[in-house]
Amino acid sequence: MKTILIVDDEEKIREVVVSYLQKDGFRTIEADTGITALELVRSGNIDLVILDLMLPDLSGVEVCKSIRQISTMPIIMLTAKVTEDDRILGLSLGADDYVLKPFSTRELIARVKANLRRAQDDILLAETISYKDGDLILHPSKHEVHKCGSRVTLTPNEYRLLQTFARHPGRTFSREELIEKVLGFDFEGNVRAIDQHVKNLRQKIESDPKKPEYVVTVFAVGYRFIGGESA
Repeated sequence: MKTILIVDDEEKIREVVVSYLQKDGFRTIEADTGITALELVRSGNIDLVILDLMLPDLSGVEVCKSIRQISTMPIIMLTAKVTEDDRILGLSLGADDYVLKPFSTRELIARVKANLRRAQDDILLAETISYKDGDLILHPSKHEVHKCGSRVTLTPNEYRLLQTFARHPGRTFSREELIEKVLGFDFEGNVRAIDQHVKNLRQKIESDPKKPEYVVTVFAVGYRFIGGESA
C-alpha cells in the first residue's frame, strides 16, 4: 500500500483528496503546514507528496526544495498560479507534476498513479555503468548516480531522463519522445518543459553545463546521450 502525504492548509481540500485516495487503496497522511510536512517526510515511509503552493508558514516552493535535498519521491504541486514562470520554477526545484486549482479529483488521482508508475519503471540491467573512467557512474539497482566520486541527488524525472538516455546511447530523442518516456503520455504542458529537465540534469552531471559532454543538443530535433565521447 502506497502512502501519500497531502499538504494543504485548507481542511476541506484535504478531506476530499484523502477520501478519493483511500477509496483507491492508498494510505494517507495529512499536513497543514510546510514545517509539519517536512517533519513527516523526514520520518520516512512516504511514497508521494501532493503539495499546495500556498502554505501559511513556508511556501510550497521552499518545501519542495527542502524535500529534494533528502528524497527523490514524486511531488505533485497544487496551485492556482498558471504562469509559465511558476511552472518552470517548480520544475527547476524538483516538482514532477502540476495540478491547477480548482481541480478534478479524478485527474489528480490519475496523476498520482501515473507518477508512482513512472517512479517504479524497470531499471537498467547492469549493476554499474561507468563513463569517462568513473567521472559519471550509474548504480541502477540502487537508483544512485555519482559524479567525480560524489553522490548526485536527482529528482525522479531527472533520473528517468538519464536512465532513458543511458539505455539508448547515441540515439537522438525528440522532445515529444522524451516527454512520453519521462513525464508520461498524459502530460498536457508545452513540450519545451523537457528542456528544463535537461538543463537541470546537465547542472548535476556535466563538468561544464554550457559545454555538455554527456547530453548534447541535436539542433531542431532534441537531445542525444553520447556518454562522454565526442559528439
